[in-house]
Amino acid sequence: MTQPGVAPEGSTARPGPPRGFRALPFPLAAARIPLLTLATLVAGGALYLSATTRPFVPNILLGALVLLGAPVVLRTVRGLFRGEFAADVVAMLAIVTAVVLREPIAGLVIVLMQTGGELLERYAEGRASDAVRELEAAAPRVAHRYPPDDPDPLHHATVDVPADRVEIGDRVLVRPGEMVPCDGTVTAGTSSLDTSRLTGEPLPERVAVGSTVRSGVVNLQGPLVITVTAPARDSLYAQIVELVRSAQAEKSPIQRLADKWAIWFTPITLAACAVAWWLSGDPGRVLAVLVVATPCPLLLATPVAVIGGINRAARRQIIVRNGTALEQLARVDTIVFDKTGTLTIGRPVVSRVRSVSGSDADAEELLRLAAAIEVGSGHLLARSAVEAAVARGLALPAPHDVRDVPGRGVSGTVDGRRVVVGSLAMIRETDPAAATTLASMDGEGLRAFVTVDGEPRGTIEFADRLRDGVGPFIARLHELGLKRTVLLSGDDPANVEPVARALGIDEARGDLLPEDKVTAVRALEREGRHVLMVGDGTNDAPALSAATVGVALAAHGGGISAEAAGIVLLADDVTRVEDAVLIGQRTVHIAKQSIIAGLALSGTAMVVAALGYIPPTAGALIQEVIDVAVILNALRAARHSPPVRPAALPAHRATSASPA
Repeated sequence: MTQPGVAPEGSTARPGPPRGFRALPFPLAAARIPLLTLATLVAGGALYLSATTRPFVPNILLGALVLLGAPVVLRTVRGLFRGEFAADVVAMLAIVTAVVLREPIAGLVIVLMQTGGELLERYAEGRASDAVRELEAAAPRVAHRYPPDDPDPLHHATVDVPADRVEIGDRVLVRPGEMVPCDGTVTAGTSSLDTSRLTGEPLPERVAVGSTVRSGVVNLQGPLVITVTAPARDSLYAQIVELVRSAQAEKSPIQRLADKWAIWFTPITLAACAVAWWLSGDPGRVLAVLVVATPCPLLLATPVAVIGGINRAARRQIIVRNGTALEQLARVDTIVFDKTGTLTIGRPVVSRVRSVSGSDADAEELLRLAAAIEVGSGHLLARSAVEAAVARGLALPAPHDVRDVPGRGVSGTVDGRRVVVGSLAMIRETDPAAATTLASMDGEGLRAFVTVDGEPRGTIEFADRLRDGVGPFIARLHELGLKRTVLLSGDDPANVEPVARALGIDEARGDLLPEDKVTAVRALEREGRHVLMVGDGTNDAPALSAATVGVALAAHGGGISAEAAGIVLLADDVTRVEDAVLIGQRTVHIAKQSIIAGLALSGTAMVVAALGYIPPTAGALIQEVIDVAVILNALRAARHSPPVRPAALPAHRATSASPA
């Protein structure tokens, strides 16, 4: 058993440091066959130089072709039985024909190009998202449960049990700094909760006896006793984990760009082989056609361009977690934004100070006194008030007899005067006569009310602020082909809609839970839209997973949202999304350009080979030249630079939106 207020080792569930963003792990297992094939060709060339070993070279190379080509052939045949008519079919036929006709060099070159292209493709695909694992790792593991018959739980001992063993009706202790393990109702204690992981709301939520709390929020101040209303397996946090899991599982697999082109190129190749056989009856011509037609441009162009695009993005502090995400950026036509922390800074600032008298001098004095009394407060709005006073050059005297009431306000003495700054409810308790006057003052958004020596002095209004340059940025997205813009937020619709209007966003919805955002994204995709979702918090992770492409802002670590997204912005700058889209569009354009050029050259070589002017081994060398040309062109994706934005950007603008 443990005593209240003493946290046992391992009892908290705060997530550890964010994982590194390793976008492109090298697939060593996939490198075995191409490396062995290359070594075989080099060794065969060395043996051929000696008259003693030269007679054995053809059989050695043929045996190597059978061993190294068998995995490629078997894999392609299995794919054909599954109905996968992919780009690998021609390569498979070329390898089999090379074995039958005892042309090992041509066959080994095909194996090298085929498996080398697959290696590059695997490298470009990157690693799968670890979002579910990260979410589960961050979940509470231990709950401090009270005996069921304890009449005064807050002052007695608890028993640590696994969180998944807590049942409805159990009472659990949540200490400061710990995550709430289950949904429940507060039965003892008062505190403030950090709900940002679930709602994106940066302001702490004040809770007391009777308040409903949800799993996944973090207790910031005093100990709480919670009566469980839903076990951990059915709690809101568990629902978010399941939302991410199902969103990832339900996403349709993306057809490789190479396979799309193979649908028509492979039949043309087989027709060319038939023509070559009909003209000559020479199986060597058929092999020559297969060799020069092996769709290495299809296999090489996309992964080389994608790798180049990924490297280019990394130089812009844009981490692409897999090649599919970069390819999909070229298709998106709809962009969905979270609000707080994405389009806005996510931290309220002082937008206006109003005195009862209407005097600017009185308003400045009000801010000076209020900021002085709030210097020692840890509340987010208190820090904003202090920063506003310092920015205006106001000297803040030392306060005395400060009393901080969490979630309500702060009072104390400044320059011999009693100052109270807080909610209207607190003013009604401390200075009821002044509360009537302050309540009659017009205002919007978050407000703190101020009295001095019991007299009403005015209000301090707070508002979130838009990020730099987001208005022009959204206008530029329309020019890039993202014609539909949507804002989805957990904030009140009355705060969400003004932000959407100010930025020219087409649609706005507020008061949304994580599952509501997923539903909205899926509804857009059912309409045939390709959705780019941009968010920054745990509450955005399910929607990031469900979207065609998810983009997470992760300047401060990223956490779960970064694991759920295909694209991660390391810079705290949402306008980098434009760069990501530009790089994706440019990468796919170059890949298609390389494919078309490579297939055109291969098609020309097929005609020449069908007429008998290119033997199989020479055809393999010609195909190598075509491949080099394709690779050199695809590498241009790494050199593309997005347009440079103007050096001067608009200043931060305050909005009336409260955080979402």
